[in-house]
Amino acid sequence: MFYHASPIHCIEVLEPRVSNHGKPMVYLSKKRENVLVYLSNAIEKYCRETGFAQDGPWHKWGSYGFREGKLCLDEYWPNALAETYAGVPGYIYAVESVPGGEPLAEIPDAVYTGEPVPVSGCEYVPDALEAILEAEEDGLIIIRRYADLPEAMLDWIDSCIKQQYEEARDIPTYRHFLRGKFPEITAWLK
Repeated sequence: MFYHASPIHCIEVLEPRVSNHGKPMVYLSKKRENVLVYLSNAIEKYCRETGFAQDGPWHKWGSYGFREGKLCLDEYWPNALAETYAGVPGYIYAVESVPGGEPLAEIPDAVYTGEPVPVSGCEYVPDALEAILEAEEDGLIIIRRYADLPEAMLDWIDSCIKQQYEEARDIPTYRHFLRGKFPEITAWLK
């Protein structure tokens, strides 16, 4: 079984869409808990809440990696989990097989395809944050809260956000998000 998360209901076939990688693809995981982070996009949510106009596809935000085969979700700013996921509903789609599926080298248990993927099941998730916290409680994912991050990680976040901001010259929604969530880092940037 493979899984895919979306805010959209009643999808019967997952169609390839352009994401940060620039090519139309469908991304799925063999682990349901790994797709929970895709129930909300922090950039899209922040821009909508602040009334920042968007033109074109949304840039994706993902402050996670993998440790010991588990998804490790990091809070890059205080209260990031709640601000991104609390109260956000969505759907997790299950599929039996992935036509043309290839392993995604940088993400364990993930596959991608440029072909449409027929859906075999759908689960409604009423609150993404509750689902993520439940997965943490069950030992399926790791969450590192901002207050618990080591100084070296905070320094890395600082450096990374500066670089991301500089590289996002043509992505105004992403820059708006970075300025809003990291004002102490982006204050001196143009």
